[in-house]
Amino acid sequence: MTLTGELLIGAADVAATAGTMKALNPATGEVIEPEFAFGGAAEVDRALRLADEAFDSYSHTALAERAAFLDLVADKLEAVKDELAARTSLETGLPAAQFEGEILRSAANFRKFAGVVRQGRFLQAAIDPAQPDRQPAPRMDHRLQKVALGPVVIFGAGNFPVSYSVAGGDTASALAAGCPVVLKAHNAHPGASEIEGRVIREAVAEAGLHEGVFSLIRGAGNEIGETLVDHPLVRAVTFTGSEGGGMALYRRAQQRPDPIPVFTEMTSVNPVFVLPGALAARGAEIGAGLAQRAQYNVGQACLKPAVLLAVDGPGFDELRDAARAEVAKTDARTMLTPGIHAAYTGNVRRMQDNGATRIGAGAAPTAAWEAQSLVYEVTGEQLLAEPAMREEVFGPFILLVRLTGLDQLREAARAFRGQLSAGVHAEASDRATAAELLPILERRTGRIVINNFSMPQEVSYASVHTGPFPATSDSRFTSVGMTAIERFLRPVTYQNFPDELLPESLREANPLHLWRLVDGELTRD
Repeated sequence: MTLTGELLIGAADVAATAGTMKALNPATGEVIEPEFAFGGAAEVDRALRLADEAFDSYSHTALAERAAFLDLVADKLEAVKDELAARTSLETGLPAAQFEGEILRSAANFRKFAGVVRQGRFLQAAIDPAQPDRQPAPRMDHRLQKVALGPVVIFGAGNFPVSYSVAGGDTASALAAGCPVVLKAHNAHPGASEIEGRVIREAVAEAGLHEGVFSLIRGAGNEIGETLVDHPLVRAVTFTGSEGGGMALYRRAQQRPDPIPVFTEMTSVNPVFVLPGALAARGAEIGAGLAQRAQYNVGQACLKPAVLLAVDGPGFDELRDAARAEVAKTDARTMLTPGIHAAYTGNVRRMQDNGATRIGAGAAPTAAWEAQSLVYEVTGEQLLAEPAMREEVFGPFILLVRLTGLDQLREAARAFRGQLSAGVHAEASDRATAAELLPILERRTGRIVINNFSMPQEVSYASVHTGPFPATSDSRFTSVGMTAIERFLRPVTYQNFPDELLPESLREANPLHLWRLVDGELTRD
């Protein structure tokens, strides 16, 4: 596929109107061709007007037709796997093999959402039939289904250039819901973004859909993001990134004349609590596993288990030594962007300034934007006294917390803000303590993992990627898993409609053979 660097607005390739940029290979410092176009307010308006034009037809596509389109995107992603992985590797300095797996997972995600669409359960069809003879007053016929919100703006993430970017779960779930997408590509991987964008656009054309179903925009600085959020045709926004960036978009969206939802995934340290029985039985195994998972993707993962808490006692030193030994084997590796590297070094300095003690390290950096893997330690008192100890350090950094007892462990658990996940390592002897800890964690996270780590995460009907603020801006919704589609839907009731005017999902004969809630009973009749 030839990269042109142009914006993809509907079916058109659009040249730069607000400057250009080139990609950077952070491993070598090499600037990579071609030039990539930046757009401004006019391009945003053009993309969103096309999306709005597409909405009525696309949101009412037959379920089988929409599912086939999602399957087509998956097929096309797999067809460009080698090319996309190579370009992504060039723009990140990370191995191409890592991205081959990410591309296959993204394709599988599109197929899973195709299955969600075919099943039709996301419509949540419900029927309360008329009861004309009911006393003291008749009941009219009421029929409910979920409908798509409207055009959605998605901000591509920087740390996973496929699965959280142009061809990521946000795009898949929004398209599954029936929402046209305007994608703001991340400037850290513009070539990878263009390949993914062209794949989706080709699928739109081959499926015979309106060209406004998908557009890809690129811009410099905050202005392009603000312009997207402010546009009156946008009905929802998704964002994966820093708390500062996410909350700036969220607040801006609430200041619109018509506020809209902004679904953010922002910050998390994914604390791991090791209970005494587990610590004594397998402290070294847990320490090594922690270090391995925390260094995945050079620690640039939202589900990185970053903070481990355990009561000082049998097994703690073994855990500590195993984590240090695992980290010591690690070479310094290139981070995704110079900006992420600068933030990492600054956050490590913040931890040191607040009293964290360095107890282990990997090989020292030999290039400009390489990150050194690090293990630091604090006491429970330090963790509780200084909120900075409970904040994210995005990169290959681990913090061990040595606690004085179970009371302090529970107090420490209560001190954490909202998290995407939390882990508990427990043996049978720890069951009573675990049972006391679980209600504390349930209030602070969307996923609790027993005797394992938060990385990797399965994408399934039962998995979620959410948690109370600041992990996300709305813990009722997830950005990962099949229920991610719910972000882009709202309920509509059709009262006393003639059957021929009803959506197919609500017609009396149930022509789509959906599971529906009829007078409170789940049935396919």
